[in-house]
Amino acid sequence: MKAQNDWQQILIQCKNNVQTSIKPCLKTIKEPQPDLGKGAGGDAMKPVDLAAEKAIVETLKKHDVSFTLISEESGVKKFGATPDECYVTVDPIDGTTNLLHGLPFYACSIAVSRKPAVGDVYAGLVVDLFHDVTYTAFKGKGAYRDGEKIETSKTVSLDEAVVGLDINTYKVKEVAPKLTALIEKTKHIRHFGANALELCYVANGLTDAFIDMRGKLRTTDVAAGFLIIKEAGGIVTTPENQALNVKLDPKQTLSFIASGNMQIHKKIVSLVKS
Repeated sequence: MKAQNDWQQILIQCKNNVQTSIKPCLKTIKEPQPDLGKGAGGDAMKPVDLAAEKAIVETLKKHDVSFTLISEESGVKKFGATPDECYVTVDPIDGTTNLLHGLPFYACSIAVSRKPAVGDVYAGLVVDLFHDVTYTAFKGKGAYRDGEKIETSKTVSLDEAVVGLDINTYKVKEVAPKLTALIEKTKHIRHFGANALELCYVANGLTDAFIDMRGKLRTTDVAAGFLIIKEAGGIVTTPENQALNVKLDPKQTLSFIASGNMQIHKKIVSLVKS
């Protein structure tokens, strides 16, 4: 089992290698992309997704890490002599649609856990690949942006709050009524299109909450972001305000409310219909 200092070095090396590996893909991103089929999570795979995943796997192997990979692209794969020693959950490129359209909001997410469950994640990294901003957290050690400690927002008024809300789904007629009361009470609703990074914005106090009620988002997107928010002082629960500890798997989906502080969290929970 690698120590925290080892993982800090390994995760930063993963980030650096991802950034290097995707550069050739970014140069041709406006050209027609080959059909690589669907990844384990169900989305169409692009060369940039696979390049990022390969960079992560090769970095872990170089550091002699035995691990089980849980990836949105390749699914669950085992590496090394003792692959159940740790689980590495990755979304190689979160916000691929943004990237393909030239929108500057996409990320890479990596989470490390002892068991394949969200609650067991003890190290996480999310890197804003466009702006080269890195968010990290280690359980019990706080959350950081480019090495500087971060904290969640203390805003408690929904009139003042900036709230992220993902309603991107074909089931919008089912989801929207659950959120009507919240939308009516909230003046500043946002959605940027890369959920791992949106969670880090809550951790950094740039936004005050982020909500996804669709039951569509996969745990691979949020495993690192949840730890980063909690270590920054925020709260993450189910829409029913229950503890959230679901399985880490490319097909596992969830709904959640992530808030900067307990006061605004209670207000949001009271306004949504689960």
